[in-house]
Amino acid sequence: MLRLILIFTIIPLMEITLLIKISQFFGMFYTVLLVAITGLIGAVLSKKQGTSVIIKIKESLNDGMMPANSLIDGLLILIGGILLITPGIFTDLGGFCCIIPFTRKKIKKLTKDKLNKFISTGTFQFSDPTSQGTKKVNIYKDSSKDDN
Repeated sequence: MLRLILIFTIIPLMEITLLIKISQFFGMFYTVLLVAITGLIGAVLSKKQGTSVIIKIKESLNDGMMPANSLIDGLLILIGGILLITPGIFTDLGGFCCIIPFTRKKIKKLTKDKLNKFISTGTFQFSDPTSQGTKKVNIYKDSSKDDN
């Protein structure tokens, strides 16, 4: 719940505050221009990187291989594009980090490490807002039962 409060209230308030401060320093025209330029650059980069990833996915599938890395890249590019749609400096920085290949590699490594942790432990933890505490869900089929 705290994460949702952070995402939907604190981050937008920080974005608005920063945009107001930039507007006071540089003027409203340049602030709007900055938001527009980052949006345009983000759209071009998203399209270019997204197209590249789609080609890699098709090539992997044609070779009979699972395109796991390319799928993660595609997900990060999608997230980056969504962040760039949202006006603001912090979200633009996060969006560019997800789209630019150099920084995306680092984020992809963190993502893969987190996914590997879920897979190796066989459990996924989440908070249930209707009750107190954390719940664990087993993501593996119980190996003691055999489905014949």
